[in-house]
Amino acid sequence: MAALDSYQYTAEDLKSPQEVRWCPGCGNHAVLNAVRKALIELGMPREQYVFVSGIGCSSRFPYYMNTYGFHGIHGRAAAIASGICIANPGLSVWQITGDGDALAIGGNHFIHVIRRNINMNILLFNNQIYGMTKGQYSPTSEKGLVTRTSPFGTIEKPFSVGELVMGGQGTFFARTADYNMSLSTGIYVEAARHRGTSVVEVLQNCVIFNDGIHDVVTGREVRDERTIVLRHGQPMIFGKEGDKGLVLDGYRLKVVKIGENGISAGDILVHDKKEADPAIHYLLAAMRYPEYPVALGVIRSVEGKTYEDGLEEQITDIRKGAEIKSADDLLNSGPVWETGH
Repeated sequence: MAALDSYQYTAEDLKSPQEVRWCPGCGNHAVLNAVRKALIELGMPREQYVFVSGIGCSSRFPYYMNTYGFHGIHGRAAAIASGICIANPGLSVWQITGDGDALAIGGNHFIHVIRRNINMNILLFNNQIYGMTKGQYSPTSEKGLVTRTSPFGTIEKPFSVGELVMGGQGTFFARTADYNMSLSTGIYVEAARHRGTSVVEVLQNCVIFNDGIHDVVTGREVRDERTIVLRHGQPMIFGKEGDKGLVLDGYRLKVVKIGENGISAGDILVHDKKEADPAIHYLLAAMRYPEYPVALGVIRSVEGKTYEDGLEEQITDIRKGAEIKSADDLLNSGPVWETGH
């Protein structure tokens, strides 16, 4: 991969000539800009990037990037992206998907990409609704949400993206919010540099069919108290005054106030995104308001053999002991005879 100073792109260099056709105010605009900023920081030639999508509002993304791209069918972006990764491991492959595309019709592909640890990046735009098909509830919609397909409120429990990633033995999971450009850009850069499947859940707003769904935790007046940005090696402290933190109470996390009940800053858990045991990462990913702040930042980032590496090792090992090393060897193996003219 080329050094950064060889590819000093600007945001304009990464824009395609296509008109961006998302609704004004849609959170996707901020995600698009943050990804372009991340690619500039990564400094790779744009020919090495491939953006793959399925169906949904988020899936328009490849059209708006001046890179390679592939717009697939509903729920199948992970399968397409997997094939690209295996065929050409030198590419930086990004799957752009939504909560419906990834977790409903594409749910099986989603968990198996993670399990296999294919070297690709999944950006999952979670607005808890089907936007492009006009407002049906999705696998992440909160129980009780009133939509066009649940006029009396949903009766289903929602999926938790982070818990699915941990259950699939994921090596990288992060969460960000569409409005936070700085945090998002840094996460996308780290995700791209991770070797293996990186999953980034983006809390994204749909202004038409689910406007303000994340405001209860990301609203300007409450976000400091209801979210926590995790940083590796730093105490898990949050709050407008920086006076709240997380400790371990038995097998559960607990929110405490520094300075009360003998709690000091030294008692607060320190975030270790590189811990191989996913137990604490699972608890952090599963935190929900009002009992807990919602965790943002890189929650888990550990090393693990990728599918591509395992495949290459297997092929190399087989070739070492194989008697048949070419098509000619195969055609001339076993009983061979010549036919007359």
